[in-house]
Amino acid sequence: MANLGVPVKLLQESLGHVITVELKTGQTYRGKLADAEDSLNIALREVTVTARDGRVSQLDQVYIRGSMVRFFVVPDMLANAPMFKRVGPNAMKGRGIGTARGRATILRANARRGRGESAGARGAPPQRSQGVRR
Repeated sequence: MANLGVPVKLLQESLGHVITVELKTGQTYRGKLADAEDSLNIALREVTVTARDGRVSQLDQVYIRGSMVRFFVVPDMLANAPMFKRVGPNAMKGRGIGTARGRATILRANARRGRGESAGARGAPPQRSQGVRR
């Protein structure tokens, strides 16, 4: 069995709870999560659908293809789920996701590429100083 990513695990932890799903079309579906697959395909029950124009309708159940999902909103109580706890010898290393992309790291990388300190002046010609004319 392949390792599942955090979003898939989080979705599976949400089984039986009310979630909100926004599709790429702009529609939102809010209902009780009945089933969740590894491909992010989901089945919802007791669903409230909100169309892009704001119209609201009710459905008993709906099946949503994972590739159509823009994002999920899961219950707040899952913030304490065990999957977010660090375990093992490296539990205290780092401060979270993306710590290696701090400002100092980006500046060092730019300096190695010869771009100097400012990332905003990429490719800009050097500024000519304006001397005082007499």
